[in-house]
Amino acid sequence: MSNRILAALAATAILVAGGGTAIAGECPAGQTLTKARDLADAPDIGVDRPILSTVDLTGWRGMGNFMLRLRKLTIAPHGVVPTHAHNDRPSIVHIVEGEIVEHNAFCAVPIIHKPGDTTPESGAGHIHWWENTSDKPVVIFSTDVVPFEKQKESMM
Repeated sequence: MSNRILAALAATAILVAGGGTAIAGECPAGQTLTKARDLADAPDIGVDRPILSTVDLTGWRGMGNFMLRLRKLTIAPHGVVPTHAHNDRPSIVHIVEGEIVEHNAFCAVPIIHKPGDTTPESGAGHIHWWENTSDKPVVIFSTDVVPFEKQKESMM
């Protein structure tokens, strides 16, 4: 494996497994839905999402034309990460700074994420949106697997 690939994988592992990381994003007890609820089509408001690094996965272990992508999202005060799905885009999100609220199709109530929380996002019907309800920016890192042709799409 090239040094670039190893470095990107190591950076991802450090972000996800960093000291004191908690697995979060679970729906509170008794609030999990067996059937996805309809979610509002939340708009994209105040989100900066530069790509920090990518790894070309093409041909690796039978992968098609995909990449592993690491982004830093900064959500402005009262900003919104719009409604999006993870049916075919596995992702891991790590909250670095601030508190953010997730609205998930399989949870009857909002899910609160705090600094140090890490949450996996994948699977059929995994549809959600996030909002920063505070007066301070929220910073998260997101690592996902995406097709090369969609790497720059903000919802991908």
